[in-house]
Formats: sequence, structure tokens, C-alpha cells
Amino acid sequence: MSMTIQQALVFAVQQLTEQPDTASLDAELLLAHVLHKSRTWLHTWPEQELSTEQVEQFQQLVSRRAAGEPVAHLVGQQDFWSLTLQVTADTLIPRPETERLVELALERIPRQVSCRIADLGTGTGAIALALAKERPNCGIIATDRSAAALAVARNNARHNQIGNVQFRQGNWLDALQDEAGFDVIVSNPPYIKVTDPHLQQGDVRFEPATALKAGYTGLDDLRHIIQGALAYLEPGGWLLLEHGYDQREAVLQLLQQAGYEQVIDYTDLAGQPRVAEGRKPLQ
Repeated sequence: MSMTIQQALVFAVQQLTEQPDTASLDAELLLAHVLHKSRTWLHTWPEQELSTEQVEQFQQLVSRRAAGEPVAHLVGQQDFWSLTLQVTADTLIPRPETERLVELALERIPRQVSCRIADLGTGTGAIALALAKERPNCGIIATDRSAAALAVARNNARHNQIGNVQFRQGNWLDALQDEAGFDVIVSNPPYIKVTDPHLQQGDVRFEPATALKAGYTGLDDLRHIIQGALAYLEPGGWLLLEHGYDQREAVLQLLQQAGYEQVIDYTDLAGQPRVAEGRKPLQ
């Protein structure tokens, strides 16, 4: 079956009726992956004909996307910050709203100072690697309880030529091995209620449940990190946490009750509450 680039894109959009908001972008990303070209190239050469093999590969990917598989899994990577990251079914897919956490953390990390930073539940390494690239003088420890996720994160560090991150396996703060004196601790932990119907919808159906679910309130892991992080922070050190859109008040209350100061919450680019921070008292 012969098909031009333009025809292939039209075909894909017609198939992706379950993803109407992203159908055009999804089609371009999948076809660019098949052709090993950029999306710009696709629009430059719309009359270019695909080979039979390319048509078959593209149709298979479109079919899998139509069934709900995330584009990041189909192409094996996702852009985040200024990085291109490998993504597998063992990791959460890095999302644009998490870049807000990176932005806010960078505001707490002076450029020319050698700070100690920890990223808890690193997954693909997205947050740790973004911070490490922007602050090469800093030492960062990235933790995850999943050996498979850490393998992906280490590969992403090598691919992006980032050498100032250590990776450690373990559950949240336990992986820091009783070290202390961190200037900044960041985390994007699971924060979805186990009963949330969104777990049965969209891309999250294909992501590891352990990276998404956090008990019946969605606060189990956030509470654990908030209560434990004070022992690992330097006096005056900062804890920054991504949370769900409806968890702002609960997370701020947890921070205040634990004894953090300068507690505040920030919205993401969509205007949704997204990142909470608190500071360990100086005394």
C-alpha cells in the first residue's frame, strides 16, 4: 500500500478518535519516529512516499496508540526540560507540569554554590538530571525503590552526559543511608487515591501503579516524606513536593504540622495547584 506523508498523517488522525486533543501531535510524533526525521521535516516534504515497511510500522503504532498506549512508550522517549529521556513501562512518563517543580527548586539553588540535593522516587531521573544539568557544581542523590527504574535513570544520565548524580535504590529517605545535611530535597511522589477513576483512563493505565497510587487519600507518600525529611535537611534547607490539583490545603497543613516554615504552594502553567514547599527552621 503506497502512502505519502500527508496521507499517513490524515489516516492516523482519523484512527485516533479517542485522543482528539492530541491526535495530530501523536500522529506526527509516531511518523517522525518511524522515519527517523523531525516533525518539521514531515511538513517540508508532505508528498514524500513511504515504503511498504514504513507504512506497516506506522499503522501498527497508530493502532497501539488508538488502543491507549502512551506515545512515550511507543517511541521509547520523552522530552523534559532540555533533555531527551528514555521511557519504559517501568517508569512514570515525565510530564510538563513537573517542570514547575524544577523551576522552583532552581530558585532555591544558587548557581555558583555547591549544594547537596536529593530527588526521591526519581523514576526516569527527569527532575534530578534537569537540576544536575542546570547546577553542575551540585551533588545530587537520586533514589528509587525500583531497580528497573534506576537502570533507566542511569542510562538517561549517560545519554545526556550528566555525571554529578548518584543513584541509590531504596524506599524514599531510607535510600539516603542515614546521610544528612541536604540543602534541597525534591520529590514527585505518588499522590493519586487508589479509588480514583482516572487510574482506569488514558496513559496512566500503562504506567506502574506504584508510581501513581498513594492510599485512600492519596497522601500516604507525601505524609511520609514530609515527616521524615526534616532529619535529612540542613537548617534552612528546603523541601519541594509535587502534589495533586485538589491536595493543596492538605499538603500545606502537613508541612505546617511537621514544623516547616515559609510554607507556600504554587500553581502550574494550567493554573492548578501543583508544588508545595517548606523550609526547615534555622534553629
